[in-house]
Amino acid sequence: MIVAFRKLPIRILYLYLKHFKMYPRILLLMLIFMSCSTDKTSSMIKKTKTIIRPDYLNRGDTIAIIAPSGILNNKNQAIEDAEKLILEWGLVPVIGKNIFKKNNHFAGNDKERLDDFQWALDNKNIKAIWCARGGYGSVRIVDQINFNEFIKNPKWVIGYSDITVLHNKLNNLGFESIHGMMAINMEENLDEISESIKSLKDCLFGKLKSYRFSGSELNQIGKSNGILVGGNLTLLASQLGSNTQIDTNGKILFIEEIGEYKYHIDRMLQSLKRAGYFDKCNGIIVGDMTDIKANSPSWGSNIRELISKILKPYKFPISFGIEAGHSKLNKSLILGRNIELEVKRSETIIKF
Repeated sequence: MIVAFRKLPIRILYLYLKHFKMYPRILLLMLIFMSCSTDKTSSMIKKTKTIIRPDYLNRGDTIAIIAPSGILNNKNQAIEDAEKLILEWGLVPVIGKNIFKKNNHFAGNDKERLDDFQWALDNKNIKAIWCARGGYGSVRIVDQINFNEFIKNPKWVIGYSDITVLHNKLNNLGFESIHGMMAINMEENLDEISESIKSLKDCLFGKLKSYRFSGSELNQIGKSNGILVGGNLTLLASQLGSNTQIDTNGKILFIEEIGEYKYHIDRMLQSLKRAGYFDKCNGIIVGDMTDIKANSPSWGSNIRELISKILKPYKFPISFGIEAGHSKLNKSLILGRNIELEVKRSETIIKF
């Protein structure tokens, strides 16, 4: 039987085994046998070239809210409102035991934040992990996370900003994840974030099909497809040379940023460019560049013009004005998903 299966393409084998309830243990054994790789699960997943999609949620499923990064000072009400939202969706919320811990800048010390994330990864009853906030801190724990149980039972990880570190790790392992609003965003006016909430729900329940965004005169026209990767620009630049640096070859790269000077953004993009980050991209989606600080003396152009000038030599489509990032309108994106990107002057269309 194994010899016969060995002749099947990996993706077909994965779907077959999952259909007959043989996923995941037999699948993992088959893949190990077929790849003849090392015993490291990350190496095995990379060699399959298969992107695995966690199961979409159903009523009654459980979502964990945990805080892998910054401290949650006076954010109890936002977390309570996030729990209420989960209940409204017909789901069950559970909270990490260390979520309100305080350790200077962080939501607990590294071990406490790691313990909560590991608990949520390993618990088979938890179908999604909603990060409470970003800030800073994920990079301090990412190398200590054990993904063995997650690989057997994949689940959605949700967040943006500092959570880019975790997205990159998951995408490198071969799994989809959700770049979307976090639990702390529930402290905002609900009318102002209603579209962000809807897009997250659509992602989790498998209803997100496409987006149409307004165009820009700086858009670089074209059509492309590829796996969507990326996140916060600062985090992408800081991961260069590490095991959470993402491979952008044949991918569509999404970037967003908040609170930086223009020269900081220029420096980060120049660093990525020098590292060959854009050389084999299939496209770039530029999200919100929020609260960009004024340079003194003046930089001489706006932030979109700065980015456009750096990327102009590349021939792939480039889209500006995507409503995703640190603004209140933060449309969820499925990272790791093979998407279709069509960029016009008048609009950008993304199909998931």
